[in-house]
Amino acid sequence: MSQHLVAPSLLSADFTRLGEDIEMVNRSEADWFHIDVMDGVFVPNISFGMPVIKAIGKIAKKPLDVHLMIVQPERYFETFRDLGAAYLSIHYEAVTHLHRAVHQIRNWG
Repeated sequence: MSQHLVAPSLLSADFTRLGEDIEMVNRSEADWFHIDVMDGVFVPNISFGMPVIKAIGKIAKKPLDVHLMIVQPERYFETFRDLGAAYLSIHYEAVTHLHRAVHQIRNWG
């Protein structure tokens, strides 16, 4: 087993062909899908919302690594878990109690 993981970012996908790009990653040797979620507040850009992540989860055959670049991400941990996130990444400056947030994520198993 490799010591490195490959997680292509779906921000690099051709959004007019998102399903085809997801299938390409499914067939590849990549390990995960990396999904950047941006709210336009914590970072200036806006990216994937919940309906898009739900749709991605229906066809992705590899774990979803969801990177939350949003204010108060802990409000949405359960939502993203339910949408199929296998992994969550957060920014320490986006949460008030980092230890609690990390503990909550780790309790998923």
